[in-house]
Amino acid sequence: MSKPELSIEFFPPQTPEGAVKLREARARLAALNPAFFSVTFGAGGSTQERTLDAVLEIQREGHQAAPHLSCVGSTKGRIRDILGRYKTAGIRRIVALRGDLPSGMAHPGELRYANELVEFIRQETGDWFQIEVAAYPEWHPQAKSAQEDMRNFKRKVEAGADAAITQFFYNADAYEHFVGEARALGVAIPIVPGIMPIGSFSKLSRFADACGAEIPRWMRRKFEGYGDDAESIRAFGLDVVTELCQRLLDRGAPGLHFYSLNQSALTTEIVRRLGL
Repeated sequence: MSKPELSIEFFPPQTPEGAVKLREARARLAALNPAFFSVTFGAGGSTQERTLDAVLEIQREGHQAAPHLSCVGSTKGRIRDILGRYKTAGIRRIVALRGDLPSGMAHPGELRYANELVEFIRQETGDWFQIEVAAYPEWHPQAKSAQEDMRNFKRKVEAGADAAITQFFYNADAYEHFVGEARALGVAIPIVPGIMPIGSFSKLSRFADACGAEIPRWMRRKFEGYGDDAESIRAFGLDVVTELCQRLLDRGAPGLHFYSLNQSALTTEIVRRLGL
């Protein structure tokens, strides 16, 4: 059995101090030998230049970088320009997303859905980019139904996606069910689970509420019981996430994609515990 592939996600830093901290975290995370580092892209491309700066720096350091690219609120011309800049820079991987419409913007743009973005990337650049798309084991919060969400996922794959990265989750059954259903529909691409290490329960709650991810009741009650005991929250979070990762790998997950939040300690410790 091949070694599972690791990848790690960052967001583009907003300040010079943030850039320095990200550089330091990335240097530590590079020791894990990830297949690539991905960099997020703000609503409507609001962090476009900072995303580009971050991925170019990652490339210069000798690592593979995978910029996120969202289509909502953008134009084909603008996306074509971004693709050209990434191609010129030697970027070979992209995470293609619908994205969120920025507050106050009424029009979704020329490309409304991720499958249209994937199709456009293929039309413009052929097989230059390896394209990753998003998957939602607990279903996208805006989907009309679970069945419709799976059909949307299949459309992205049929448009030319090479692999998928899931939203974070803590229920391994949800991931296993999602993958099984996708395979039954003929989807054969790797579906990599997205992993959110837990350093703060209050932060985790905000993220989960924003993206529709479930924190199981037993976990929530345990975290609540620790109150402000940051050390116990961190220790319990490490145990829970490591056990989740081990179960996913044991059940055949092709790799792990860590949402690092520009920090290195938790991801590094989880990978160490997994023996990877």
